Amino acid sequence: MNKWDLYTTKEIKPNGWLRRQLEIQAQGLSGNLHKIWPDVKDSAWIGGKREGWERVPYWLDGFVPLAYLLEDQELISVAKKYIDAIISKQEEDGWICPCPKSKRASYDTWAVQLITKTLKTYYDCSGDERIPQVIYKALRNYYDLLKNKKIFLFNWGRFRWFETFIALDFIYEKYPEDWIKDFAVILKKQGYDYDKAIKTWIRPKKIWRYKTHVVNLVMMLKSEAVSCDLLGKEYVDDAERWRTILDKYNGTVFEGFTGDECLSGVSPTQGTELCSVVELMYSYELLYAYTGDSKWAERLEVLAFNALPATISEDMWRHQYDQMSNQIACQKFALFTPFSTNGSDAHLFGLEPHFGCCTSNFNQGFPKLTISAFMHKDDVILNSILIPSILKTQDVEIRLDSNYPFENKMKYTITAKKDFDFVIRIPKVAKNVKLNGVIVKNEDVKLHIQKGDGEYTLTFDTEVELKSRPNGLYTVKKGSLLFSLPIEYQKKMHEYTRRGVERKYPYCDYELIPQSDWNYGFSSDEFSFNYNGIGNSPFSETQPPLTVNAKMQKINWGLRPLFKTICAKVPKSTTPIAKVEEITLKPYGCSKLRMTEMPKVK
Repeated sequence: MNKWDLYTTKEIKPNGWLRRQLEIQAQGLSGNLHKIWPDVKDSAWIGGKREGWERVPYWLDGFVPLAYLLEDQELISVAKKYIDAIISKQEEDGWICPCPKSKRASYDTWAVQLITKTLKTYYDCSGDERIPQVIYKALRNYYDLLKNKKIFLFNWGRFRWFETFIALDFIYEKYPEDWIKDFAVILKKQGYDYDKAIKTWIRPKKIWRYKTHVVNLVMMLKSEAVSCDLLGKEYVDDAERWRTILDKYNGTVFEGFTGDECLSGVSPTQGTELCSVVELMYSYELLYAYTGDSKWAERLEVLAFNALPATISEDMWRHQYDQMSNQIACQKFALFTPFSTNGSDAHLFGLEPHFGCCTSNFNQGFPKLTISAFMHKDDVILNSILIPSILKTQDVEIRLDSNYPFENKMKYTITAKKDFDFVIRIPKVAKNVKLNGVIVKNEDVKLHIQKGDGEYTLTFDTEVELKSRPNGLYTVKKGSLLFSLPIEYQKKMHEYTRRGVERKYPYCDYELIPQSDWNYGFSSDEFSFNYNGIGNSPFSETQPPLTVNAKMQKINWGLRPLFKTICAKVPKSTTPIAKVEEITLKPYGCSKLRMTEMPKVK
């Protein structure tokens, strides 16, 4: 495949609001998990007694790029401590996971796939020359065990077989040996064929199954892209075919899918697991890099700027397991749960609501988005996501100052030691595109940059529109930002200890109890917006960077049967029951309680 190559944290750094967001993350749960959470603090990966499977590799996969992007020496030293411990325990034959030899056959090797991917992330950030051989030995051992039928892919490893290719592609570039292609065939053969599962996506049931598990499915989307070269297959865009079906029957307004934690239909009151948000971001990032098809970058933006910040507290100390587009309360359910297979506390904001995978995995979201801001191919540099960032290579430095996606103005300051071609991806919804004040076509901007210094200012407009949703509902959208009717709430804090894990401020659990009305519909499709500037917190609830004014009226919406804190899937009536009000809508990512999909009133 003729793909774009990603830069590393040695070459890309965050700028502006993006740097501030990463600083908040480092000061929150991500940067402190090794101090407070037993499954990371005392993990078997570093010689402890706690979990020795996915949680430390998940955490490091986001913690490592976070540390290096911020050039935070304290965090970098923590990352090295964990990596050193993992490497020191690699066995002579290459086995790397904290599992005795006698139990390898029953150990789900999803952990092997994940730790080798994470080690590649560490290599990209640190340049540690030990890592390629560590990965090589681990994968060669994995191959030998599978080839000789001493182990088999099962459970998570079987349904995530393609994740191995992140490290396998990397190793093949350094060591192009025949066994690697043979290994690729074995993985494909033993791995699950998701085409066999499509019928189960169309009418999802409240049954826990690997083939309808939303995180498996969002990972799956990149499977063809990452594996086709080693398998010698032509790329035919299976990802779009699969995504179209998933979106039709389980799609969300933020370009993801419902899954709490298995597929749940198209109701805006079903949940979406946080792991699926960050893993889908990663799939979209790689799909764009591998194919160059802008549709993946378009979807990435909507997901990253809406779903990710919405499901994490503003200070990034707490998160939800499940978020809902129409989320009128986050209170623990008494008798029944509305989710497909998740528990009654899955939508609370806390340390590890429902299950701890998201606690360790969510922190890859913003760091990997940052790394995706620029890409390159031969002598061409691509600005793929217009977020504030700085690219600095041996020959080129590009400083992008912008408040995108909140404001559509980008200033590029370029210093070049040689000529190069520069491409700026323009969002499909952009109108009135101008470069240095001159109108250009509404398409990707292509520039030939000559040796020396230069400045370029790019601007464009995006309109406020009503996006149609299933069941006669609509969502307000401007560019890649979605807007919600915010619901005022009161927080109820819970500090406690369960199974040896302490929850205390600031990583305690919170219920959000609604204090304002939410039963509205749109009475006009005309909107105005206000740009307020970005404060200390980019996705602030109290000072959102951008707001939209909408004319709305109260309606008789109703509640979901058996539940007092969930609105009905669709309103009982769209006939207004009160006069027109002008309501200030906030960005989806700035609203913890919200109504996002609403009808037009009669």
